[in-house]
Amino acid sequence: MLRFGGSVLRRLFSLGDPRWGQSGSGQPTGGQSASGQGSEQKPPSGEPDREPPRQDPPDSPKEPRKPDSRPRSEEPPDLDEVWRDFNRRLSGMFGGKGRQGGGFGGGGGRSGGGGGGFKAPTVKTGPAFGFVALGGVLVWLATGFYIVQEGQSSIVLRFGEFRTTTSAGFNWRLPYPFESHEIVNLSQIRQITVGVRGGGATSRSRDSLMLTKDENMVDLQFAVQYRIGNPKDYLFNNVATDDIVAQAAETVMREIVGRSLSDTVLYENKEGIAREALSAIQAIADRYGSGLSIVDVTIQNAQPPEEVQAAFSDAIKAGQDAERLKNEGQAYANDVIPRARGSAERLIQEAEAYRERVIATATGDADRFRKIVVEYNKAPAVTRERMYLEAMQQVFTNVSKVMVDSRSNSNLLYLPLDRLMQQSAAGLMGTPGGLMQPPPSSPTGPAPAAAPESPAPQPAVPSPGPSLRDRLRDAR
Repeated sequence: MLRFGGSVLRRLFSLGDPRWGQSGSGQPTGGQSASGQGSEQKPPSGEPDREPPRQDPPDSPKEPRKPDSRPRSEEPPDLDEVWRDFNRRLSGMFGGKGRQGGGFGGGGGRSGGGGGGFKAPTVKTGPAFGFVALGGVLVWLATGFYIVQEGQSSIVLRFGEFRTTTSAGFNWRLPYPFESHEIVNLSQIRQITVGVRGGGATSRSRDSLMLTKDENMVDLQFAVQYRIGNPKDYLFNNVATDDIVAQAAETVMREIVGRSLSDTVLYENKEGIAREALSAIQAIADRYGSGLSIVDVTIQNAQPPEEVQAAFSDAIKAGQDAERLKNEGQAYANDVIPRARGSAERLIQEAEAYRERVIATATGDADRFRKIVVEYNKAPAVTRERMYLEAMQQVFTNVSKVMVDSRSNSNLLYLPLDRLMQQSAAGLMGTPGGLMQPPPSSPTGPAPAAAPESPAPQPAVPSPGPSLRDRLRDAR
């Protein structure tokens, strides 16, 4: 069916057909076969015979053809003949009778012939043309279907005017030319960089130089990321989106930097400046109705101008050295001060302990002396003797003791008591039964007298005075 309809349309609108516009001149058209100029044309069945077309007399002289003239079949078709052939073919397709003759004004053909013109055969194609037209309408309506991907939105326009907004999915609108649609990507993140020329990320622009509150210049480069928030405002209220965002971002950043100190911008509060700039840029975009949503503002580089970069570097290095020395001093103080405080606390505690010990010792001695006084008043002689013995015991405990008998005229008797006591203790510890063995006895007889021929030299012994015990005894 579609193939038949296409062939009919090609026959109807084929302007390349050489028979267009030549039916009135006696040339064959439509369903006729060109069997000769003098052949008799038969009318279609069911119609009265018509007068055959007029022919030239055979003996009439023919006009000689000029050398530069073209054949009649190669001449361009006449517009009047084209229109007449179109009307005949159209009326034949719809079952009508073709008009004979008549151009735009209904007059005769170019040859001046009468009613003996060409009549196109009648072709009954009404139902086929209806099916073709219905198929064309369905195809035309099917062009209104479209798909919107996830993260996108569609704006439907009716004769160029906004009608509605559609979300992701399978949608339909009236086909062209009544309605059209524009798809906008809402999830795409766009980014612009302010303070960088088009040559690359390292190329700086003069727009990056900004004046601070303390009248210093800083070279600031930052990036702004944004996406589409309202598709309608984005399509109808914007011309150059990147330029709008760049100009708004530069204006906001210059205002914020102008209210801040250079150290704050360069070193101390970059994140705070970026957050403040984001909210201000979003406010400007909303006020303009641009339909944009600012996602993030990032300060990529903040430094002094190139002309004073060396001086700023020296100042920064000096500040870093000062901070380093300050930290080292603080670390040394943190190490020394706790140790000094610990030593002082230890000395204080030792002094407190010494004070307590001395006071306790003095208190004990005073109590002991008071008790001795009480006992001395009861028995003075016994108390003195006991005190003397205790004093001697305390004195002779840690000294070497030697007994010398100086009253007799015999040889010197030397008794190292401390060594004898040590030997006695060692012997006591070494016996199997653990009993102290008596030291070896010296000969009981008197010491042999020295030979007179070899007398041993004797050291001069001074005459001893009264002993301490005798003096104490005499003092009683």
